[in-house]
Amino acid sequence: MTLIGRTRARAVHTLSLDSPHNRNALSAALVAELAEALTDAGQDTGVRAVVLTHTGNTFSAGADLKDPPPPEALVALLRQIVELPKPVVARVTGHVRAGGLGLLAACDIAVASTEATFAFTEVRIGVAPAVISLPLLPRTDPRALSRYYLTGERFDAAEAARTGLLTTHADDVDIALASILDGLRKSAPDALAETKRLLTARVLEAFDRDVAVLTALSARLFSSPQAREGMTAFLERRDPAWVV
Repeated sequence: MTLIGRTRARAVHTLSLDSPHNRNALSAALVAELAEALTDAGQDTGVRAVVLTHTGNTFSAGADLKDPPPPEALVALLRQIVELPKPVVARVTGHVRAGGLGLLAACDIAVASTEATFAFTEVRIGVAPAVISLPLLPRTDPRALSRYYLTGERFDAAEAARTGLLTTHADDVDIALASILDGLRKSAPDALAETKRLLTARVLEAFDRDVAVLTALSARLFSSPQAREGMTAFLERRDPAWVV
């Protein structure tokens, strides 16, 4: 079963998360297939930019609790997006949760519809947004992250844009994307690659500095008793034991 759709139009290669049965959750298989698709796009001289989008009403629900990718695989995917020598543009028309927000932060440009919603839900199942912090912390407002990391509250596209998680939001996401993609089509490929390198330097510094600590933290928390209770409660659609 193919989990990543691929289409091409005027040098823009669109990759669609296509796993509607689990709301495009980041399973080991989906992460591996997306990494392969990104590698192909990065090596293709006919590709000027990559659009990362989704089928269904959810961009990504975060890690697949039934088949989660190893932390190292998710780290590699996020870094691949940051390092890809083509601009990667997120197109969001639905909801984004937990690990899906790491994908958004790794992209160079992120555009969402006004109907999109966002939440860092990790603390509510007994873990932390550890690995996804690698692209998130250098790019988003620290006060906003403090609130939404710690509470797991849902927030809207306007707030996501204000905090730097999104580039912009619009009622019609494709109209908003049209001028962005046209701009990328008019830009020289080598100049785009070098300009992206300038813009991502601080993000890659965070990867180099913090990856070992955050990967270990993620692995430790996911194997903890609280995480087992939180994930079981989530799958059983009940409150975990710590809710007061």
